[in-house]
Amino acid sequence: MSELTTVARPYAKAAFDFAVEAKAVDAWLAQLTFAAEVAKDQTIIGYLTGDVSVEQAQTIFLTVCGEQVDSQGQNFLKVMAENERLLVLPQVLEQFTALKAELDQEITVDVTSAVKLEVAQTKTLSAALEKRLARKVKLNCLVDESIISGLVIQASEIWSLMALYKVN
Repeated sequence: MSELTTVARPYAKAAFDFAVEAKAVDAWLAQLTFAAEVAKDQTIIGYLTGDVSVEQAQTIFLTVCGEQVDSQGQNFLKVMAENERLLVLPQVLEQFTALKAELDQEITVDVTSAVKLEVAQTKTLSAALEKRLARKVKLNCLVDESIISGLVIQASEIWSLMALYKVN
């Protein structure tokens, strides 16, 4: 898995830098989300890992993506196809999303509790975390009845990605 992350990193960074410069981060996020879903399709995986030439795989992939991907996105996918990297699109999307969250000063925090938190509790917790982390916080509340009391709060994933990228 870390090998795929390493392979995906320069593509995510390049796409993100281009999207920021073009002021089209949300559009690129939508394109990458669609392309990553296409890359997960078993039929497409068969083409990308089979005896099909790089040109044929590229044509098939771009045809399936169709109008969901603009011309810059198609060029990006062509480069990935030429380097036989289309299968890492889900990891590219993951890293692109993390870079966008950093740009937007957002963080998703997993909060696990023994019982479902009430709305007032989530608002209080969210406000406290926003103050502590100096970011907009999106809570992902989970229930785990094996917890005796208290909360388990996890917000570490973004911090490891922040060490890899410096967003201006």
